[in-house]
Amino acid sequence: MYDVEFVEDRSRLSTFFRYLLAIPHFIVLFVWGLVAYIAVIVAWFAIVLTGQYPAALYSFVYGLARYAAAVYAYVHLLTDEYPPFGPDVESYPAQLKLPDQPLPEYDRIKTLFRIILIIPPAIIAYAMSIVAEIGAFLAWVLIVVTGKQNKGLQDFTQLGLSYQVRLLPYYMLMTETWPSFTNPDGDALPGGFGGPELPGAPATSPAPPAAPEAPRGGGLSGGDPLNG
Repeated sequence: MYDVEFVEDRSRLSTFFRYLLAIPHFIVLFVWGLVAYIAVIVAWFAIVLTGQYPAALYSFVYGLARYAAAVYAYVHLLTDEYPPFGPDVESYPAQLKLPDQPLPEYDRIKTLFRIILIIPPAIIAYAMSIVAEIGAFLAWVLIVVTGKQNKGLQDFTQLGLSYQVRLLPYYMLMTETWPSFTNPDGDALPGGFGGPELPGAPATSPAPPAAPEAPRGGGLSGGDPLNG
């Protein structure tokens, strides 16, 4: 789950210079990502051969995934709080919640063909990145002009960013399942991919109307209709 706290009042100045302020984090992410790339390759061989994800490697990429989620939230204006450098993001208002330990055993076949299995969710992540960028740009304009963030606009941006962030553990072999299209316990798109039912769709078929009760007596006077 990717959880982000909403705060309406925002800093116009830090919003205006957001990409400049994030440059140090971009550098850290780049260096950490290079090392993590090597770690994931080593983990790939370990899982294919043994079915186990080495705990030290898992901890290393676990920290990167959570740190990256915090930085992405800051860059996309989901929060004004400057991210800490490193994996200690427990108190940060944007949290990617993951198991801090690897699975007891991994499927070797799924890991072996991960580069192929990643293609469908990668296409979805690319499409959702466009949603996130549009939302972040509109939020940038709104905050610079008014000093406030709109909740609906934030939810729109978070929806686009969430899938990309939750796909990181799959990229890094930490999980064997694709992320759901919607953020668990978060916003969902109506009517599909785990979202709520379409408006107006009945949960169950309505019961047929009951037949009218047969009259117990006949005629206007309550006597036998055949006798008048």
